Amino acid sequence: MKTQEKLMQGFRNAILESRPLHVVLGNEACDLDSMVSALTLAFYLAKTNEAEEVFVPVLNIKRSELPLRGDIVFFLQKVHIPESILIFRDEIDLHALHQAGQLTLILVDHHILPKSDAALEEAVAEVLDHRPIEQKHCPPCHVSVELVGSCATLVTERILQGAPEILDRQTAALLHGTIVLDCVNMDLKIGKATPKDSKYVEKLEALFPDLPKRNDIFDSLQKAKFDVSGLTTEQMLRKDQKTIYRQGIKVAISAIYMDLEAFLQRSNLLAELHAFCQAHSYDVLVAMTIFFDTHNEPVRQLAIFCPHVALRTTICEVLEHSQSPPLKLTPTSSIHPNLHAYLQGNTQVSRKKLLPLLQEALSAYCDSMKIPSGQPETVDVSREQVDKESDRASNSLISGLSQDEEDPPLPPTPMNSLVDECPLDQGLPKLSAEAVFEKCSQISLSQSTTASLSKK
Repeated sequence: MKTQEKLMQGFRNAILESRPLHVVLGNEACDLDSMVSALTLAFYLAKTNEAEEVFVPVLNIKRSELPLRGDIVFFLQKVHIPESILIFRDEIDLHALHQAGQLTLILVDHHILPKSDAALEEAVAEVLDHRPIEQKHCPPCHVSVELVGSCATLVTERILQGAPEILDRQTAALLHGTIVLDCVNMDLKIGKATPKDSKYVEKLEALFPDLPKRNDIFDSLQKAKFDVSGLTTEQMLRKDQKTIYRQGIKVAISAIYMDLEAFLQRSNLLAELHAFCQAHSYDVLVAMTIFFDTHNEPVRQLAIFCPHVALRTTICEVLEHSQSPPLKLTPTSSIHPNLHAYLQGNTQVSRKKLLPLLQEALSAYCDSMKIPSGQPETVDVSREQVDKESDRASNSLISGLSQDEEDPPLPPTPMNSLVDECPLDQGLPKLSAEAVFEKCSQISLSQSTTASLSKK
């Protein structure tokens, strides 16, 4: 039996026996870095603990949310860790454990608990993170923070400095693949990897020469991250979603990584779109599809689904006539009057740049309908934590990239991931799927321009 699987089964037994637990908890986004950091740090603590204390890694999402994280599902299969042995947030009552005096928390890849978990802060004994500390919110405990590209780098460092003999190939593969993905294949042009990230990737490769080549694992994980083929329509819409509120009107904006024509051909799509909007009280659903064509050129398309004629008309008119920025929309055939579809000629207009236009459209509609402005505007990623996410639309990534969505948006990204100023002032941010797309788009555009100039 693999080491990680054996340990996880021991963790489950400890929970069933109602023993005091040391829970290693990743962030609410539960991206690959958060998941692997929780698993491997718990592995290290369990293997080096002499007091027979129980360390349990907990994935900070519901089990039902796991299919939305294709890279995690793929990687678990690749390293032979069954999903069934993992412990998810909806399978363990941390608040009850804390009230019973049986909980110690170790936070990895974040250092701020959400309001719903505020009571757990006094149980936090340690923090290991790679983002800038927010002094006003950080728990009063041992805090280890270093601004590197991946939190898995810091876990690797702790293992190799503290007990290198316990590191097996399975754990090394988890850490290695995660750092490579987080640091965008250690690409110096992207600038995500720090010297420490590179150092520990090289150490892992030296210790385990049969680890997958960086290009291979990066391409596999990146492909799995964008793969939506196995998702339901609702899962595709929720995988990368933002929400706008304006005077009682609620709009969902989803990024979908496939051709719009293929998306619109999904069976029973209209009924599913209607059910999705009805279930979450959305008045409008905007889908921006993103993919590369056969010539490796970026393609963006838009679909606006809205049963309210006047509201749909206002939104479409604002988007069609926008000059700042110009979307250069070309209408395409639609499957229903409630759904308008477009080819977006200006591929540099990302979803984040689309948000102000949608806000403008909602304002125009409210003015025309004389709707009183009694409810403040909110832009968010999470349906559950609007109050925490109101400034997500103003976040930025790395200078030189088109600024866009942070990832992953569901469940919500923890507060410490939010950056208000230049990210280079506060440390290294995460790159989103959208940001990678933007970078590739810019590289493609730059190469085309260079080729044209050289011909002249």
